[in-house]
Amino acid sequence: MSPARSSETRIGSPGTLEVRDLVAGYGQIEALHGVSLHVEGGEAVALVGANGAGKTTLLSAIAGLVPARRGAILLDGQDITRWPTERRVRHGVALVPEGRRVFAGLTVEENLMLGAYARRGRDVASRKTQVLDLFPKLAARRRQHAGTLSGGEQQMLAIGRALMGAPRVLLLDEPSLGLAPLAVAEVVAALAKLVERGVTILLVEQNAHAAFEVAKRGYLLDRGEVAVAGTTEELADDPKVQAAYLGGVG
Repeated sequence: MSPARSSETRIGSPGTLEVRDLVAGYGQIEALHGVSLHVEGGEAVALVGANGAGKTTLLSAIAGLVPARRGAILLDGQDITRWPTERRVRHGVALVPEGRRVFAGLTVEENLMLGAYARRGRDVASRKTQVLDLFPKLAARRRQHAGTLSGGEQQMLAIGRALMGAPRVLLLDEPSLGLAPLAVAEVVAALAKLVERGVTILLVEQNAHAAFEVAKRGYLLDRGEVAVAGTTEELADDPKVQAAYLGGVG
């Protein structure tokens, strides 16, 4: 590995994620019914499905925000199923939630620094430089309040904030939601660069076209269960995926 690539991958050293027969839900409602999937270190995997399929619940369970009722979640072979959220964050699980949720009253730079709170050290400055290199628009607005940014810029900031924690696994929940087509293209291009740098990504998207530009493999989640799994080419050829997420075009 060249020195340049080694420096780049520090923004998020790859980790392997495995979910085994996961059951989770809210109160009396069971949203996931034995979901299993895996993401290899440095791989991007897409998770598509309709509203209510359980996609957000799955990411929340991996992040520790929703408790697992049964099954297991492993990070690099280590069982993290019962770990609290803060311990998962410190060990490299980062969630970029749906709706971005940046701190509107703080500047871009202050939002980024909040993402590094669990990993203070000499490399924080270098990670910030890498994030701003990845998102030049943020570099130009680093002293601007986050609430004044466009939707696309706020999504870049949310991703950048997660990257400041040097994640081993980056969980993204609907990053294209509510964005203009140009902003979607910019976010997709940035995620593609992260994959090239070896960042491990589990990407939840209803926009299958965008998801399949980033990931080479994926899963279709339907009513809390994995309905289809395979390469993104195989998913794109599947009639269920075509009809629901690709406008009927293979």
